[in-house]
Amino acid sequence: MKPILVFQTDFTYAEGAVSSMYGVVKCVDRELEIMDGTHELPQYDTWSASYRLYQSLQFWPEGTIYVSVVDPGVGTSRRACVAKTVDGYYIVTPDNGALTHVKNFIGIEAVREIDESVNRLRGKGTEGVAIFHGRDLFGYTAARLASGIIDFEGVGPEYPVDEIVCHPLLEPSIEPGCVKGIFEINDPNFGNLWTNIPLKDFFEAGFAYGDYINAEIMHEGETVFKEKVLFHQSFGFAQKGDPMIYNNELMKVAMAVSQGSFCQKYNLDFGPDWTVTFTK
Repeated sequence: MKPILVFQTDFTYAEGAVSSMYGVVKCVDRELEIMDGTHELPQYDTWSASYRLYQSLQFWPEGTIYVSVVDPGVGTSRRACVAKTVDGYYIVTPDNGALTHVKNFIGIEAVREIDESVNRLRGKGTEGVAIFHGRDLFGYTAARLASGIIDFEGVGPEYPVDEIVCHPLLEPSIEPGCVKGIFEINDPNFGNLWTNIPLKDFFEAGFAYGDYINAEIMHEGETVFKEKVLFHQSFGFAQKGDPMIYNNELMKVAMAVSQGSFCQKYNLDFGPDWTVTFTK
């Protein structure tokens, strides 16, 4: 069976970019199956691209080729690459930080720079286009790889995994009765915020489901939220409209408002300058 192609971008569906990428894939091989990850990533946000890739990649069949295009440096000297993970997936992406979470939490076995002299769309008047590598380079190369026209070695020259561009990853602080971390990402549809604190570390620090825990959120050193909050397995354990702490889908500690938006209610966001401290 040919690998599935999964696309995520910051293009939205407001114009024809996504359609053009999929058209290129079908011109290479009409049998290829294309699925959407998301096309609503925040514009230019390579951190979010990295996190969403890590969030969903492992739930696709082994061998899936994931195309991730958030590319503020398109047309410049940043590398266009295909990475092979240790568990048998392929990621086609600009090497601009989008591989950070997969490299650190799953592992990358090898990475190759796309050889544009071979693996670039030709013959459709695109030769002079420098601003749409999602169509002309990433989508095209992914289709050639999925169809078997090229193998991984045919992508282009290999370069050291250590040279992959990565965002810094901050580690949480864990001690008995006190855990400190950051909000790494949000759940934009529901307004939840996900921390970088693994659930197992939260338990090891002495917290348990059913506890009411002191939660203090700071932004750039200023306290913006400070309440005693229920910690439980799911949203229904809290009263509607109440904040709570819960275990998210990646087994990390997160915060929400039951049947509401934690971000909107308290005017909160994510990033390294949004810290949260939990104490008994």
